Amino acid sequence: MQTKLITLAFIEIALATIISVLILFISFKILQKIFLKNISLREDNMAFSIFAAGIILSIGIILGEIIPSITNMIRLSMSGENEITFEKIIQYSGLYLGIGFIFAILINTSVFILFSALTKGVNEFKDIQQNNVASAIIVTATLLSITLIAKDSIRLLISALIPYPETTNFLL
Repeated sequence: MQTKLITLAFIEIALATIISVLILFISFKILQKIFLKNISLREDNMAFSIFAAGIILSIGIILGEIIPSITNMIRLSMSGENEITFEKIIQYSGLYLGIGFIFAILINTSVFILFSALTKGVNEFKDIQQNNVASAIIVTATLLSITLIAKDSIRLLISALIPYPETTNFLL
């Protein structure tokens, strides 16, 4: 049995769960405070629930691309070949999560701007506040589509920042 691999798997599960819950909770609170101040999930507003679920899913998709990079850092530190300290893991993890959160904000904001530009004369936020489910579904579908398109680029950016050990080119 590979105890090192099992330990790494448990660390990854715990890390993914804790980070995801924390970031999604913070994101939801920011969404409520900035965009829709007077609406909560307790009220009968299906449009807001759809919209909030889309944003949370968008952030989850982006986080799903970042967590493997963090666990790669942990794997590198456990290999013994690379001198990655716990402090470095925390620093890089914060950097990766910060980049992911910034991209989530940029994607969400750009979707709102794009959608508002395409639908002149329609205030989507007001429609969502007034429980217009159709507006919420269209905005959410646009958000998720753009997130799915951009997620691989975000993963590539994050993986380029992993401090892999230097290798020599023995062919030269």
